[in-house]
Amino acid sequence: MPTAREIMTSDVSCVREQDDLRTAARRMAELGVGSLPICGADNRLKGMVTDRDIVVKVLAQGKDPADVTAGELAQGEAVTIGADDDAAEILRTMGQHKVRRLPVIDGHDLVGIVAVADVARSLPERPVGDLIEAISERS
Repeated sequence: MPTAREIMTSDVSCVREQDDLRTAARRMAELGVGSLPICGADNRLKGMVTDRDIVVKVLAQGKDPADVTAGELAQGEAVTIGADDDAAEILRTMGQHKVRRLPVIDGHDLVGIVAVADVARSLPERPVGDLIEAISERS
């Protein structure tokens, strides 16, 4: 079974904890992505910010994205996967936490992101279908 390191997207860009959400949104648009890891001054992963977070937690609440930092949206410890964890662990983690993207960590370093699309390209249809069903269920 392939490992996270083998199927991840390794060209990953962070938004800094102190960056405002306008900057984060601009970076997402430039990169054509819907989420970015939030990295602290120590270069450690602090969380993830998604385009949906910006819309639901900032714009819909009447807040100005220029006045809210990415760090303010980081909630608790980020759900991650180890670089050498196998696809079964990726599926289990994504399904359990209902996430579509997992930051890949090697030690304390962010080395990539595994998205559902990466998993779909690497595994047979059945486990991927089960994953989609698990992360799409309403709690």
